Amino acid sequence: MVHTEPHHPSKFVTPRAQAAALHTAIDGSELIVLSDGLAVQRWQLTHDGGAVRLSLQAGGQGALARDAALAACETALALYPLEAALQLDQAPPALADQLLQGAALQMGDGRLRLPVERFWQEAGLWLTRAGSTAYPLQYTMSNGQRHPLRAPKPSGQVYARQIPWLGQVFSLRTVDIERDLPTFNRWMNDPRVAHFWQEEGDLEKHRAYLAQLQADPHMLPLIGCADGKPFAYFEVYWAKENRIGPYCDAADFDRGWHVLIGEESVRGRAWVTAWLPSLMHYIFLDDVRTQRIVGEPRADHHQQLNNLDRNGFAKIKEFDFPHKRAMLVTLLRERFFGERRLAPAGVAAAELSHCQHLNLPNARSE
Repeated sequence: MVHTEPHHPSKFVTPRAQAAALHTAIDGSELIVLSDGLAVQRWQLTHDGGAVRLSLQAGGQGALARDAALAACETALALYPLEAALQLDQAPPALADQLLQGAALQMGDGRLRLPVERFWQEAGLWLTRAGSTAYPLQYTMSNGQRHPLRAPKPSGQVYARQIPWLGQVFSLRTVDIERDLPTFNRWMNDPRVAHFWQEEGDLEKHRAYLAQLQADPHMLPLIGCADGKPFAYFEVYWAKENRIGPYCDAADFDRGWHVLIGEESVRGRAWVTAWLPSLMHYIFLDDVRTQRIVGEPRADHHQQLNNLDRNGFAKIKEFDFPHKRAMLVTLLRERFFGERRLAPAGVAAAELSHCQHLNLPNARSE
């Protein structure tokens, strides 16, 4: 049984319910999901040392119930990030049907067992655009390198995930040059960013920089947002066509990434535990054939290397690019999901332990 003090509702907006803000709260052993201040779902939350169990008490019909149940699952797994399975009793049909397509095991009597390693790979729960996996496998040549023909690039938001310990939604969307150019230019001219990126310049330089990336099939420039507000820039790339390819013996679907955290208020460890594993999650979900993520941070960027080490990356070797001394790092799909790296141990529990009494109305059906 979970023993906690009653808790303030924590903001919890699910990717599939952007129109209705969902919040979660812990009251003793009860996990409550709220919308517009009203309890729409109540779960009994228990933990037996081997699995986390959510038993639906009220509020189990319709699309809102499906999104509320996903909110409850994310909160429970954030509270117990090291457990290997989550059991759902009487899950709403809309969510149960989706989970039974791949992630869940049916136990009878309306009970589902979710092996966490499988649950986090259920792409439809977090991707907000179709991924690359379904694109036909066909080979082509670029700059003397034979590689798979890449899927057309997405447009708009591609991923969203609630971060329970921050009470905000982390999302990724593709770069819109006209919309994002002033912010991108400001970030690139920040001395802290410029020290590592060395891409200072005016608006026209950065317009050309982003346009070149958008035209390159192997690069995907993305904006990272917290509750819709941009705070970071990411470049996700296919490693085989990239300059890193010869240094890491890149496989056909290996991917890599570059990062720029542009806003000072969104730097620090609490935020790294949100955006870094979520970005890796997106990369692995986008194409099931991606078995490894690679990176080449500067060898003297000790803070970034420490962050990568805490998030499961292995340091392979130092090597020389023309413009920097780099460290080759890698993250295996099997390690990322097998070690359940999406929620850092203890972070959510600490955040959810500061509570006050809740006086909430009963759950209502949609």
